[in-house]
Amino acid sequence: MYVCVCNAVTERHIGQAVREGASTLRQLRERLGVAGECGRCASCARDCLRSAIEEQTSNATPAVAAFAPSFSFAAEAV
Repeated sequence: MYVCVCNAVTERHIGQAVREGASTLRQLRERLGVAGECGRCASCARDCLRSAIEEQTSNATPAVAAFAPSFSFAAEAV
């Protein structure tokens, strides 16, 4: 979906900017031009920004790997 018609910015552009480190509307404006012309897209862009940040943080949670030793802890009797 187009978020900023003035600069042809879509939700995907905002998601990519977030993956590249953008975390504020000001940073989106600097990178993509969002809300830099008429400003009508500011609230929608902010919503898309929040959504993209939430998605990134939920995908970035590290998976907990189970510890499985490749050897036995039991001491062998000699």
